[in-house]
Amino acid sequence: MLRRHFLSRLGAGVVLASQQSAPASTAQPNIILIYADDLGYGDLNCYGSKLRTPNINKLATEGARLTHFYSASAVCSPARAALLTGGYPARAGVPYVVSPGDTWGLDESRKTMGDMLQAAGYRTMIAGKWHLGNLKQHSPNQRGFHEAVGIPYSSDMTPLHYVVNETVTVPNVAVEGLTARYTEDAVDFIHRSKDGPFFLFMPHSAPHIPLAPSSRFRRMNAMGLYGNCVEEVDWSVGQVMKAVADNGLEANTLIIFTSDNGPWYQGSVGGLRGRKGQTMEGGFRVPLVAKCPNLIPKGQVVETMATALDLMPTFARLAGASLPGQPIDGVDILPLLSGQTATLDREVFLYFDGYHIQCARLRNWKLHISRFNLPPYLRSVPVSLRENLPLPRPELYNVVDDPTESAEAGRDNPEIVEEILGRIWALLPGLPEEVRTAWEATSKIAVEPTPAGAYPVRAGG
Repeated sequence: MLRRHFLSRLGAGVVLASQQSAPASTAQPNIILIYADDLGYGDLNCYGSKLRTPNINKLATEGARLTHFYSASAVCSPARAALLTGGYPARAGVPYVVSPGDTWGLDESRKTMGDMLQAAGYRTMIAGKWHLGNLKQHSPNQRGFHEAVGIPYSSDMTPLHYVVNETVTVPNVAVEGLTARYTEDAVDFIHRSKDGPFFLFMPHSAPHIPLAPSSRFRRMNAMGLYGNCVEEVDWSVGQVMKAVADNGLEANTLIIFTSDNGPWYQGSVGGLRGRKGQTMEGGFRVPLVAKCPNLIPKGQVVETMATALDLMPTFARLAGASLPGQPIDGVDILPLLSGQTATLDREVFLYFDGYHIQCARLRNWKLHISRFNLPPYLRSVPVSLRENLPLPRPELYNVVDDPTESAEAGRDNPEIVEEILGRIWALLPGLPEEVRTAWEATSKIAVEPTPAGAYPVRAGG
């Protein structure tokens, strides 16, 4: 069925999100985007954790908490590329994790939200982990940030240097001091930019491994060192909030806290299925809280799906900025955050693993169409033995009623399966060639019948 749909739909027109921004308010809000690394959906107190996260809780109670917010990838670099450009990772040229020796990175033709907000008159800064390329043309100073401090990639990679505006200032920086360094630099930027408008992007290194909280946060909690790291990130959020308040900027500053993907070895997925590196819900669904008194009423709980792809068009509206002339896969979610609407029309959301489309979500429904034959991060198994395979039959789950993706519903809802498949194939022609090639190759592979939810197996394998 998948092969037939691919061939019959390939010529259909692609449907992309609108690239027109609605007018912004007369006062451009300051925008602070705080981005945790490998923080799970269930790791915050306001999402059910026993950890102490009072500052993030305060953002939620004084603003909005989203229950179905999705990263655009289950791993670091692709998630960041999508967040910053508003398009799927493959569009940004970052379908995989960038390693220290790689010479590729964020596509130079793609504009970032930093570029967009600079053009609208914002002062921009990144304080934290970049992980989108190692060459000069990939550096954050070349990609929309007036100021850039932090590390070039994940804290488990070497050599790990602290870089300030393309100059190494601390060779082999200690991981346990990173959260405090980011926080000090970010707070300083807020004080210096109080006349605004400003955009602060703060991608933390925690709670990604190695788990290295500073000594003052090594205390008893429900999750050991992992919990220490989460609580230190919460402290950092509190310092940023204090700097905003001290400068009288609270009313017109949007603060968003979210994560790049689900948890790796430790951390909580909050009852979802799967973890980092997987297109199950636990790999993609992440917490998001947002506060801005001028825009977001207190206590909003948003249950409608939204994604990291949506932040760029939302920021464009708020800043009165023009979206770049590039395909944007997100939509403006200000009506959800402001409580103006409880629903939002949008195209299907695609779950990618590299160049492979594995799932798509429409309304309450999520359809799985392909899956790797082995789980990720099996250190005893060569990567070459992992291959993406079509599922013997597409698997449909109602992820609102069934967040564990344990009750396959496709046989009872064939019309939903057909609708989502049709929307995927309609989008394919507008996606990068590598995505189309990957799916065409996958769809030709014969597989054995397997139970719903299982890893697929090649026929005869």
